[in-house]
Amino acid sequence: MPERLHSVKESHVRRFGWIALLKVVLWVLCLSPAGLLAWKATHDELGANPLSEITLSTGHWTLYLLLITLAVSPLRKITGLNWLIRFRRPLGLFAFFYGCLHLMTYLWFDKFFDLHEIVKDVYKRPFITVGMSAWLLMLPLALTSTAGSIRRLGGKRWQTLHRLVYASAIAGVIHFWWLVKRDLTRPERMAAILVVLLGFRIVQRMLALREQRPAAVIQRG
Repeated sequence: MPERLHSVKESHVRRFGWIALLKVVLWVLCLSPAGLLAWKATHDELGANPLSEITLSTGHWTLYLLLITLAVSPLRKITGLNWLIRFRRPLGLFAFFYGCLHLMTYLWFDKFFDLHEIVKDVYKRPFITVGMSAWLLMLPLALTSTAGSIRRLGGKRWQTLHRLVYASAIAGVIHFWWLVKRDLTRPERMAAILVVLLGFRIVQRMLALREQRPAAVIQRG
């Protein structure tokens, strides 16, 4: 019995060691795009339109990381690798980080914090409106991403609140789609991935409800 407990503890240590290492790798990978932008900026490598390069890069990575965040739960269910769920929160926070960089690029370098111009832009340009909505939907998720927030809100309310990530991802893809004027290949691919990820959740929900119905019938009987 002690040997068995020792082997279990050892396997846990090994697993948590790998998870810690994977988290370090995740941080390095997620910060790499920002680091590359900083390097390009300091070496005058942002091209003829630096503002456009920064705006597009930060916007792309916001969407990439949002989609990867949404992919964690389906991958966990398909593979049975429950430890994958440990990476969902940092991925979501990195998506918010790039969303903030994307928004700051617009507010600072494009509009110079001119509130009147920003409000006019949000009102007149639908892709700005929906993009701003995507960021606002991410804000409460980032603010309540801690374990303390789960305790304060309660598990059910926290889960309900964090379903806003679906609306944020949809708004983000629409923002990108409306922004692109010619080649729609990339927004179409992102939209297709999002449809698959949301479709998986809908199917899972329908299957769960179907399983609950016979149980309810048996209880009434």
